[in-house]
Amino acid sequence: MDEQALLGLNPNADADFRQRALAYFEQLKISQDAWQVCAEALAQSIYSDDHIKFFCFQVLEHQIKFKYSELTEVQQQLIRETLVTWLQAQMLNPQPEKTFIRNKAAQVFALLFVTEYLTKWPKFFFDILSVVDLNPRGVDMYLRILMAVDAELVDRDVVHTSEASYFALTFEARRNTLLKDTMREQCIPSLVESWYQILQNYQYNNSELTCQCLEVVGAYVSWIDLSLIANERFINMLLGHMSVEVLREEACDCLFEIVNKGMDPIDKTKLVESLCQVLQSAGLFSIDQEDDVDFLARFSKLVNGMGQALIASWTKLIKNGDMKSAQDALQAIEAKVALMLQLLIHEDDDISSNIIGFCYDYLHILKQLNALSDQQKANVEAIMLAVMKKLTYDEEYNFENEGEDEAMFVEYRKQLKLLLDRLAQVSPELLLASVRRVFNTTLQNWQTTRFMEVEVAIRLLYMLAEALPVSHGAHFSGDVTKATALQDMMRTLVTSGVSAYQHTSVTLEFFETVVRYEKFFAVEPQHIPTVLMAFLDHRGLRHTSPKVRSRTAYLFSRFVKSLNKQMNPFIEDVLNRIQDLLELSPPENGYQALLSSDDQLFIYETAGVLIVNSEYSAERKQVLMRNLLTPLMEKFKVLLEKLMMAQDEDRQMALADCLNHAVGFASRTSKAFSNKQTVKQCGCSEVYLDCLQTFLPALSCPLQKEVLRSGVRTFLHRMIICLEEEVLPFIPSASEHMLKDCEAKDLQEFIPLINQITAKFKTQVSPFLQQMFMPLLHAIFEVLLLPAEENDQSAALEKQMLRRSYFAFLQTVTGSGMSEVIANQGAENVERVLFTVIQGAVDYPDPIAQKTCFIILSKLVELWGKLSFHNSFVAATNHKAIIEYGMLFFFSGGKDGPVGFADFVYKHIVPACFLAPLKQTFDLADAQTVLALSECAVTLKTIHLKR
Repeated sequence: MDEQALLGLNPNADADFRQRALAYFEQLKISQDAWQVCAEALAQSIYSDDHIKFFCFQVLEHQIKFKYSELTEVQQQLIRETLVTWLQAQMLNPQPEKTFIRNKAAQVFALLFVTEYLTKWPKFFFDILSVVDLNPRGVDMYLRILMAVDAELVDRDVVHTSEASYFALTFEARRNTLLKDTMREQCIPSLVESWYQILQNYQYNNSELTCQCLEVVGAYVSWIDLSLIANERFINMLLGHMSVEVLREEACDCLFEIVNKGMDPIDKTKLVESLCQVLQSAGLFSIDQEDDVDFLARFSKLVNGMGQALIASWTKLIKNGDMKSAQDALQAIEAKVALMLQLLIHEDDDISSNIIGFCYDYLHILKQLNALSDQQKANVEAIMLAVMKKLTYDEEYNFENEGEDEAMFVEYRKQLKLLLDRLAQVSPELLLASVRRVFNTTLQNWQTTRFMEVEVAIRLLYMLAEALPVSHGAHFSGDVTKATALQDMMRTLVTSGVSAYQHTSVTLEFFETVVRYEKFFAVEPQHIPTVLMAFLDHRGLRHTSPKVRSRTAYLFSRFVKSLNKQMNPFIEDVLNRIQDLLELSPPENGYQALLSSDDQLFIYETAGVLIVNSEYSAERKQVLMRNLLTPLMEKFKVLLEKLMMAQDEDRQMALADCLNHAVGFASRTSKAFSNKQTVKQCGCSEVYLDCLQTFLPALSCPLQKEVLRSGVRTFLHRMIICLEEEVLPFIPSASEHMLKDCEAKDLQEFIPLINQITAKFKTQVSPFLQQMFMPLLHAIFEVLLLPAEENDQSAALEKQMLRRSYFAFLQTVTGSGMSEVIANQGAENVERVLFTVIQGAVDYPDPIAQKTCFIILSKLVELWGKLSFHNSFVAATNHKAIIEYGMLFFFSGGKDGPVGFADFVYKHIVPACFLAPLKQTFDLADAQTVLALSECAVTLKTIHLKR
């Protein structure tokens, strides 16, 4: 072998050596006999370097995986002998191989097994067992090979993305089934016996091998005869391992797999019950005396498995009508509830989390029973109290810098929420009463209560909204008991002064809850000023924590929008109080604003909503809106001038961002309007037209074009909705500027604006579209024809997205009944456009674009293929004359179509409908491709109907 290239296998080698090693590996994969060199190196232990050994196994792996059928019988025998020789050497070597080499070797053995077991190597396992006997190193390899074989046969989490891979997967599944069936017949009993011998021999003197063997048993038990494992000698041994500290976690997992095995419900109940009795008599149910949390997490998973297995048995027995056995199963379930509760309430969240499935399913059973016994009611209450306790944050939770532990607790809380929702289904009255009791007790003394208890009390009120669902948030009408309880709690929340609690979690929970129950303020509007002040002062938008300020900005916007007309008495006061939060912060003043620009968007939207939804006259609304937007316009002009003169690129970027924010804020205020009518009623059209005139000059700025264009484009989108045809005079000039020096992304974002204009105004903008049609297409074609590096994925994706946008534009034009825009571009241009559509339908492996292209072609055939019945046509006396006249008219393209369109239909569109689906890239396993095929069929049908 190339010794120099092999140096690159070392992880510390430099990039050139690594590249050479990679190229060498690719070379060996193609080579006919390189695998033999590697086989010899492994069999004769030529190399001592671990990375070279690993490399040799990789070459063998590639040979077996992809080129095994090309080998002669002698060569195949050589691979078998090489692996057996290598295995024999493992027991004689002074030092065991590194773990990564043993794992790779096991994978190669497993690959050879699936390839040869059914045909040439039926004694695969017996041969390995005869080599390894009970030698510890040999046993280690034997167990690794078993795990690798199981991974090949069972762990098939493969996502197929094409028809070919689907068939390959189906073949693989059938092959794996046949392999497992053959193993069950020929060798599984012997393998099970070998596992028993290994466990018996090593359980006291080699915990590592014992744990490996238990892992193998757990993996195989899912697909072998359970009686081979679930018998007295095996179970007794496993239960014995439950008392050995170094073995019990693996023994727990093994028992879990046994319990998880599908079987008859009565037999399953008996198996679980017998296991429980033995575990209980061994003292394993005494959770409070156990301090090994890792073991308890596994034990909790085992108890969860046993509980869910019993519940599955109960469900099947009820379905089968076997009431007596179902009752036995239910008693067995009830007997585990006390243990379940101990695990659920455990201070370690992993232990608690592992039992939630059993708890959830148990509540589902109770929901189905006609009446609950006193004990079952007590169980429900105990679960409820456990959930409330476990929802509580611990002291270590880092609110300012949330990491992995915090993320895990958030996920755990979501699981607990599902339990709470299920509790509400079982006993809504009990849940409401429990939450009310906890809430009232806590808020009475919130000043002296720890933050986590105050937070969870408010959180429980918040969670009731989803646990006790109603239509359109009408929590304060209907059921009097529930409405009264919720109303009392909300009144306590807003009048208790808890919003002043000095902890971010409590503050945020307060605001989240008042927004969730916004309908409360329709019932008791006298509390609105109190809550508004909390939002506006140091508790909310001026809180010391940026996280609280940011979230409050969003919640304040929601709160104001939901109250609508009830905000009237407070509008001017609120607008005055938020004045400083609306200021645009130029980059040079160095002032650290309270809110980020994203948060300010919500404040501007809120201001807009307050003005528009007020009961003021149109004149007053116009004044208020002008007061809101004029400072933005003035700052914009100043900042634009500064940008034009700025030399430093960082300063240019900062100024451009600030200008973009100004445009974005103005855009956001317009969200309060639903259409032009509401803008006119408020007398605000003039203000927004002024904004347009202020912002449009930014399009001619040669600096930071991408940022500036993006902001102005977004504003134009909004103004098309708000001002409608009043915006049209500004469009030609804006379009002209946006088409100058543009890149793929610019065009891609500009086209939706043109589509919006086209779809909304249709024939009104026909002259403008005819004028800018070819300049836009030239800009698109110019970008698409730019050369790009072969491996530049982002450039390829940008071009693909631009191509889609181009076809979407043509679809909008044709779909809006303005095909004349295309037809009037001159014969050469029309032909070019039509050929790009044919190309898009056939040549590009992009089903989304293909679908759009077929929609365009179908529409053009429909529009340009119309046969007009002329007097001379009606007067024609024979079929030949009728056909000739009809074809002549179709050839001329119908009323508005170009000359020669019929010829184009038969020479290009019809073939495209057949060529596209015949392409290898046309993957019918893909949903978008199926839609493209459907549109292709529609195109053919349209041609047929228009003939």
